[in-house]
Amino acid sequence: MAERVPRNRVTRGRKLGMLAAGQAARGATAKLSMIGRSEHARAVLAQRSSLDAAEQLVDVLGNMKGAAMKLGQMLSVIDLDLVPESHRQRFRAKLAALCDQASIVPFASMRTVLEAECGSLSTTFRDFDEEPIAAASIGQVYRAVLRDGREVAVKVQYPGVERAVRADLRNLALFAKLWKSMWPALSGGALVDEIARNLESELDYRREAQTQHLVAAQYRDHPFIVVPDSVLEHCSDRILVTEYLPSKPFAHMQTLPDADRDHIGELIYRFYIGSLFYRGEFCGDPHPGNILLAADGRVGFIDFGLYNRMAPAHIEFERQVARAAAEHRAEDLYALFVERGILSDETDVDPAQCLEYVWAASEWNLADEELTITPDLATGALLTALDPRLAEHSAMRRQLLPPEHVFSRRADFLTFGVLGQLVATGNWHRIAREWIYGDEPVTRIGHVLARRT
Repeated sequence: MAERVPRNRVTRGRKLGMLAAGQAARGATAKLSMIGRSEHARAVLAQRSSLDAAEQLVDVLGNMKGAAMKLGQMLSVIDLDLVPESHRQRFRAKLAALCDQASIVPFASMRTVLEAECGSLSTTFRDFDEEPIAAASIGQVYRAVLRDGREVAVKVQYPGVERAVRADLRNLALFAKLWKSMWPALSGGALVDEIARNLESELDYRREAQTQHLVAAQYRDHPFIVVPDSVLEHCSDRILVTEYLPSKPFAHMQTLPDADRDHIGELIYRFYIGSLFYRGEFCGDPHPGNILLAADGRVGFIDFGLYNRMAPAHIEFERQVARAAAEHRAEDLYALFVERGILSDETDVDPAQCLEYVWAASEWNLADEELTITPDLATGALLTALDPRLAEHSAMRRQLLPPEHVFSRRADFLTFGVLGQLVATGNWHRIAREWIYGDEPVTRIGHVLARRT
């Protein structure tokens, strides 16, 4: 039922196990069926397989909510290019359901959480709209007015979702069955621990409120970006109250003229990627549903449940990798990967192959040229980096990505996916040189921000 989140570990594990088995069988069948078939037959099989997978992801992960749905959402900004163009919109719509068409939990059920946390609604709120304005993996969001007249957004955890998420975390081995076929570079016990820590932190609304409060302060009076502040005195373990931001959704941004989309795209890039190098921290959840266009024209960012901080040494490693790749220094790049343990010095990958792989996955921000990011381009980069079905770079899939870099890579790919949905154009490498090399800015936004520091 829509209002009931499956909580039992065995029940949720059975659902995930069926999903993992179905995905594995589907992949094996498609692979075997493609032997000796024409390109047309391959396209038809890929179409059927991808659409079936999308529907199953929506049906299983979407209705489970919790950590399972959160992992499903990670896929939703990507358009897999195995799907023919004529059917791609249907596939996109199926995956989009994981983000903004989640099953709505009736207010009667959500009210029990609200009143358990803050007592009678009338003591805190002058007005409370019972129709949710958003439904996410952990909770639903409502619009309300505090007793002092401030308009706020109120995120309320689903009843029982804490037990559901913790059951998912105990079933991470079943998630690993999905990763093993799709993302072998992201396997390993350390990775499971890292994902568990980050997903479990999303349950802690007090922590998220403090994080959002700090980020809002960092962007207060920013000329281009706004982060609505949290109202700490009304936040609790399962209730997150923030300033309400009058705004239009990402879908509206997609309809804007090219110049406006490019402007927004640069801000998205700076917020999700640049903040790691400038501040040593970043939001690990780039997602169209978390990006708003405020009434004053600034770009708003919300949802700070997945927020990461990285040690300076790890940031410097990422900077050195970016420099070596951008400068085509294959030997240096290879040495960095071996020293960090990403590649074994006994691997059959040579420095040239290592460089070729990194460029295939990250050319969009390594090439010094203006580039329009499309959904297909974003998908191709992700598949090149992670999908073992592609024969090229197969040896690189035996790399072992350190846990501390997992969520920065996730932020990279999901940001790329968001920019692809926006179809934004820019010289992304020139923008990135500000934080990779310390270069002077080359864009109007960069010049304005430089004058503020």
